[in-house]
Amino acid sequence: MKKKRLENYESILIAGASGMVGSAIKNLLTNKFKNKEKPKLLIPNRNELNYLDTESVFGWFKTNKPRIVIIAAARVGGIIANSNYPTGFLLDNLKIQNNIIEAAYKNKVERLLFLGSSCIYPKFAKQPIKEEYLLTGPLEETNESYAIAKIAGIKLCSSLRKEFGFDAISLMPTNLYGPGDNYSYETSHVIPALIRRIYEAKEKELDFVKCLGSGKSLREFLYVEDLAEACIFALENIMIKDKNYSDTKENNCHWINVGSNEEISIELLANKISRKLGYEGEILWDKSKPDGTPRKKLDSTNINNLGWHSKTDLDSGIAKTIENFAILRSQKKLRIN
Repeated sequence: MKKKRLENYESILIAGASGMVGSAIKNLLTNKFKNKEKPKLLIPNRNELNYLDTESVFGWFKTNKPRIVIIAAARVGGIIANSNYPTGFLLDNLKIQNNIIEAAYKNKVERLLFLGSSCIYPKFAKQPIKEEYLLTGPLEETNESYAIAKIAGIKLCSSLRKEFGFDAISLMPTNLYGPGDNYSYETSHVIPALIRRIYEAKEKELDFVKCLGSGKSLREFLYVEDLAEACIFALENIMIKDKNYSDTKENNCHWINVGSNEEISIELLANKISRKLGYEGEILWDKSKPDGTPRKKLDSTNINNLGWHSKTDLDSGIAKTIENFAILRSQKKLRIN
């Protein structure tokens, strides 16, 4: 397949354009194609298109005929949400991705990008995690349902390419953070949860703030705008036969890791956020709550070798995220669901 710039396509669907990842992709593409006739960006809201409804999705695709599809739509949440609502995380994500992927294939979409998650890999995978480690061991129990759904999406894309030549690729980003995140205590991921807890502790002049888990687990974080750039890079540059986009077994690996190569413990992360917010109280850890996977760092060698690298270091990204949180909070526009 010959490489093709995005401006040569008629239209691009961003599924999930109202979420953190989808918004970052939408903003990047809007700026990239400002004052250009094409591609047309298709960003239907939930009232216009319900991705859980098969009939609605197929009807929309038939009418609007997108040429590129980016799947950033998903039901997401942190450890607590995943542990409490496994059925919803499994069923909803299977429905969303299956409806979009099948509709895209049947309506002759030219390229599809599926966004997975680093949680697809085994809980005790060798570090850093290579693409070929998928399905080599048991998953982390606290987000197993979400991970299984994402694995199914990867395999559906891979099966359609293998059987029918459908041009679908998948990116597996590491833990994400940035503007537009969800700050709910129950459903948010670690960075937005810490920002909110510590911000409110400072505001209330509390002597201490309690955070979940031991703080000892290690995580890699990627700023959401860097992921948006990776998505555009992938759509324009990654061809399925590239030597850096394949595993060692069958030269047919259809997913690729996207990380920052920056790793930190949750305890040090909390201390970093505390310093940036100017909070001088004590941080206590509730060790009765789960830590999740003890360490999760992706091997991003393949996408790095193809030419993409993250740009935003953790300090800069956290500062930008805190600034965005403060603005949204003052405007009472925080996404807390």
